[in-house]
Amino acid sequence: MSDLVPATGTVHWVGAGLSTGSGLAALCEHTDGVRLWHRTAERAAEALDRLGLTGRAEPLAYTLDALDDRLAPGDVVVSMLPASEHAALLAVCVARRAHFACSSYVCDAVLEQVPAATGAGIVVLTEAGLDPGIDHLFAHSLVARAREVIGDGTAASYRLTSYCGGIPAVPNDFRYRFSWAPFGVLNALRSPARYVEHGIETVVDRPWEATREHLVDGETFEVYPNRDSVPFIEQYELPRAWKPLTFVRGTLRLDGWLRAWDTVFEQLRTGDDTRIAAMARELAAAHPTTDTDRDRVVLAVSLEVRVPGDGAGDSGDRAEGVGNGTAWSGSYLLDLEGDEEESAMARCVSRPLALGVRHILDGSLPAGLSRAAGTAPRSEEWLRELGDQGLEFTLRIEG
Repeated sequence: MSDLVPATGTVHWVGAGLSTGSGLAALCEHTDGVRLWHRTAERAAEALDRLGLTGRAEPLAYTLDALDDRLAPGDVVVSMLPASEHAALLAVCVARRAHFACSSYVCDAVLEQVPAATGAGIVVLTEAGLDPGIDHLFAHSLVARAREVIGDGTAASYRLTSYCGGIPAVPNDFRYRFSWAPFGVLNALRSPARYVEHGIETVVDRPWEATREHLVDGETFEVYPNRDSVPFIEQYELPRAWKPLTFVRGTLRLDGWLRAWDTVFEQLRTGDDTRIAAMARELAAAHPTTDTDRDRVVLAVSLEVRVPGDGAGDSGDRAEGVGNGTAWSGSYLLDLEGDEEESAMARCVSRPLALGVRHILDGSLPAGLSRAAGTAPRSEEWLRELGDQGLEFTLRIEG
């Protein structure tokens, strides 16, 4: 494996869509080498003006070839493009020995390039936004706190839920506000979900059909499972001696969403890609996002661990004071509304991503693949830093 390529301080932020926000401003405060790439240089300049960053970053017209020509070893490329375009960007980064960062889930096309990226000495930072991103930090923190109390070798059962959603701050009849491309929203609903319920791995082909009510801080929402939750049991370092009764990562919507979207679901059941793409355009036109809209982001992660009351299992690794029937529970809640300066979604996606880029710049991330903060200590560090930057969230512990 090659040594880590030292960062130059130059950051290429590619894309200025709905999720680009104050994280970009934070990077401009940290380094004077920020370049914003968008469809045209004029659109990039408009985005910088909107963010109050005119003169603090260079606006450029994006094409992959144009970016390739400007890349130097040790530069950082931040992709705010659709996930389908990450692999091509990463390939250019590997060839140029430039670091790569995005807020999206790791896809197979990116994973295939990780060995080459590691060999080239570059960082591949992924899942460093809101969901995925901050949700990982919350989960790592809760699991570590529970392990300190319960002990890794104690036979126990647990329930972990992680629900996140971008919703309108003022509820509307549609019970939703598009904070990313409608076609992406619809395609996510067409993807099967796998999770643990009642101690059994469960797969649902149509995630919305598993929608249920979920109470968060006294408010009723609707939630449904999203993607494949099961691999995150290992990623969050849950002890093997603990049995998952519930483990689900999912999406949160306003109460009444399922009923409001009934006609959408009818077409998702039968429509082909062409019809779904057309419906996405129709929904975007019928429910536009305007400058006066205010969005809201709710991220609720909770963990409950119970030690059985019959004394079953090896208790030799229990923490002091843990006995039969012990229960521990903890939860994190982020509940944020957008304002005139920035949407809540842009703030919650761009700030952790920018924080990850800063860790690339200071050399504290190793070459190869990273997912936000991959350990409990690093998660606590990221949470402290995000809190210092004004991103507010609450932690509650019982037991």
